[in-house]
Amino acid sequence: MRRSVEEHRDEVRALLAPVVERLLGAVPERIGIDSPELLGRVTAEAVHARTPLPPFDNSQMDGFAVRAADLAAAGPEHRVALRLGWATAAGDPPGAHAAGTASPIMTGAAMPTGADAVVPVEHALPPRFPSLSRSGDAAPEGTVTFAAPASVGRFVRRAGEDVPQGAELVPAGTRLTPARIGLIAFSGAATVAVRPRPRVLLCSTGDELAPRELALTPGRIHDANSPMLAAALREAGAAVRTVRSGDSAAQLRSALESEADACDLIVTSGGISAGAFEVVRDALAPLGAAFTALAMQPGGPQGLGRLALAGRSVPVICFPGNPVSAFISAEVFLLPTLRGLAGMPEERPREQRDLAHSVESPADKHQVRRGRIEADGRVSLSAPGSHLLGDLAEAELLAHLPRGIAALPENAPVEIWRIDG
Repeated sequence: MRRSVEEHRDEVRALLAPVVERLLGAVPERIGIDSPELLGRVTAEAVHARTPLPPFDNSQMDGFAVRAADLAAAGPEHRVALRLGWATAAGDPPGAHAAGTASPIMTGAAMPTGADAVVPVEHALPPRFPSLSRSGDAAPEGTVTFAAPASVGRFVRRAGEDVPQGAELVPAGTRLTPARIGLIAFSGAATVAVRPRPRVLLCSTGDELAPRELALTPGRIHDANSPMLAAALREAGAAVRTVRSGDSAAQLRSALESEADACDLIVTSGGISAGAFEVVRDALAPLGAAFTALAMQPGGPQGLGRLALAGRSVPVICFPGNPVSAFISAEVFLLPTLRGLAGMPEERPREQRDLAHSVESPADKHQVRRGRIEADGRVSLSAPGSHLLGDLAEAELLAHLPRGIAALPENAPVEIWRIDG
């Protein structure tokens, strides 16, 4: 009896469990805050604010720093003129604010000592800055008039109002997004401790794979699986290296042996079906891989196990060679675990949607079809062929038609996994 999808998912998770456990307990890597390698990594420990955010009281607006008490009587019928004070720009140290003055201040500049409010420049009379004097210039001259009172704290960003000093900025086990990286950088951290990424060795096989720099000859194709699966693995947080082998068991074993000491997991595509030249099956079965047929379409042939390579026991997952089969196999069996390790939701967003048309499915298999959402919210599904990469490239979803169902009518509900985000 063919193994079910659920049973094989459990087998893959059990195979990967020691890898996950080891990586979670591994010595963290430290990556510089400005490194492009930081994006998408997962914090190995909590990050705390080294300084309060913001680090000092500063102005929210371009305007005039004032004492609210000096404008308490201001109104349309009782305008108040204040002497012009020293100007403060962003980056200047905080100056001293004298009672009865209005000190020009720019957005983000430190509030001068003695001022407790900011009046936006457009609310002053006239609504513009006069000649400004900063520290070291000639003493400021002139007055500024106001026709409304100011409240204490108005347009002032208080030190620590965003994040107090010592507060947890990012918990351990959190995926680093651009905003989180910005927050950590603003707190003054130079490096971040992150979990090591799982190292995946990806191997495509087949004599039919032609070098990209050469024109195709009859019977040969370009390798789609290596770039496609490598991109999917990297998107899920893995560090990926690729190798390619022809239909020679000795060549394949040699390629894997030479790279095995620098990987946590081997993933292969192709060479595991029931044909006469199934190189992965022939090469890896003697080393510890087991191969089976699932009640699934596409992606029926699958393999997994632990290989004795380079003095190590290395887990291997073997996918079929047809590109759609390889992609769907990765989505169903491998990528959820990697996404969880990378601080992302393991599963794709799942929904129930109605079919835009009737479909047929082999009753003895769990069929996965590519599809799109129509304007009316229903889903239309592409043909089931495992070679139809063009349909996969345009797909927004994977629709799951469970085993035991031979046909579904139009408007029947079906479970979909969104793959467009």
